[in-house]
Amino acid sequence: MTDTAPPKTLWLGRWGFVLAATGSSVGLGNIWKFPYMTGEYGGGAFVLVYLLCIAAIGVPVMMAEIALGRRGRGSPVDAIRRVARESGRSGLWSAFGWMAMLCGFMVLSFYVVVAGWSVSYLWKAVTGGLQADSVDGMAAIFADNNANPWNLGFWSTLVTIATMAIVGKGVQAGIERSVRWMMPGLVVMLAIMIVYALFSGGFGAGFHFLFAFDPQKLTGPAVLAAMGHAFFTLSLASGAILTYGAYLPAQQSIGRTTLTVALCDTLVALMAGLAIFPVIFANGMDPASGPGLIFMSLPLAFAQMPFGGVVEVVFFLMLAVAALTSAISMIEATVAWLNQSHGIARRQAAWGVGIVLWLVSTLAMLSFNIGADWTLAGKTVFDWLDFLTSRLMMPLGGLGTALLAGFVLRREVVREELGLPGGAFALWQFVIRYVSPLAILVVFLDALGWLGAGFDLRWVAAILLVALIGEIVLGRATQRQAS
Repeated sequence: MTDTAPPKTLWLGRWGFVLAATGSSVGLGNIWKFPYMTGEYGGGAFVLVYLLCIAAIGVPVMMAEIALGRRGRGSPVDAIRRVARESGRSGLWSAFGWMAMLCGFMVLSFYVVVAGWSVSYLWKAVTGGLQADSVDGMAAIFADNNANPWNLGFWSTLVTIATMAIVGKGVQAGIERSVRWMMPGLVVMLAIMIVYALFSGGFGAGFHFLFAFDPQKLTGPAVLAAMGHAFFTLSLASGAILTYGAYLPAQQSIGRTTLTVALCDTLVALMAGLAIFPVIFANGMDPASGPGLIFMSLPLAFAQMPFGGVVEVVFFLMLAVAALTSAISMIEATVAWLNQSHGIARRQAAWGVGIVLWLVSTLAMLSFNIGADWTLAGKTVFDWLDFLTSRLMMPLGGLGTALLAGFVLRREVVREELGLPGGAFALWQFVIRYVSPLAILVVFLDALGWLGAGFDLRWVAAILLVALIGEIVLGRATQRQAS
């Protein structure tokens, strides 16, 4: 074991971690991004690849992050340094911890702006401010919402204050107590919308679109998009899961807990699809409406439905809750580092980080109005924060986690922490060594535009086959030497 004692605060139970980690994963990515990506990439084919990638990439990397956090019992920086040194490796591996912590902070810097959209639309839904008779009319409402810096700044500031107030109360009194009602409430609201969708007249079409598998729609871009979304939807490489893992009691199974989180995250994404697509089809709208599906197409659909005003309020309340549960997790790593490594009281650390976050997020918010012309290489502050985190830092962080757990740390250390039986551990080790890194690398290079349209995913399959044969041969040779 490492030379650290468990932190003073742990989750009260396995479900405290499951709800918090699921809350981190279930954000705007599930309810906003997953539906419109499914629409853009042809429905069921995209969903199937997405589910396979959750199993092949997301679950193994999440298990590695939780194991690193619990073994190191600290913030991403401290945890990785301790675990690396336990295996006789350089403490410089903690650079991946620094990157994860910075990544979470940077993501939240622009995420609170998007979360502010959700809260502002909740207010508009309550006060009747979403009245338009066309998609162009809804687009004008969305543009007006962003054009006023005082309006947009107010809502993003409100999200920042709520986030820091919860995190400042601590793990049990703040984070765990909040997610214990927010996550079940989110599922209940989704269930209400699905029941409503059953009688919308478009449920059959929505269900078929979401689950019918058409091999012709399984294009290379669709596969790469599914791989990328599967990785990012679980909040990996942003410091959130690793930090939450540091609070997981030693007796809890990492494998079982990770599978539960992944299943809950996937269930919410599919429920969101079942709630949204029937409404879209019932009103004759295009499911491939892109990012505007939630903020432009859906409000117009709600306006045409019986009791649509009530359903609209429920939907945007759900979206605001999902945004807040993710925001909480993204800043916890930084607050935990200040609290544990520098002895700063949690409440002071939270509000200190909150002030810096507010300053950076204000620059991101201004990208939609008076700062729209403040560009570098054609990108605004908001664009750069998004690009640096999603295209560079998160893939590199995920790749570093996989390599660290698969090759750098001693095998017995990782196996002891995961607590997996021999066959299951061998499978996990092969995936974390080869499948996950290759998949992440492909997504990373594609995001940078380096693969080109002629890239053939069969090359990835060939490399994995060679790696599998090599692992089998090497494993048998090691067994003969041992005997």
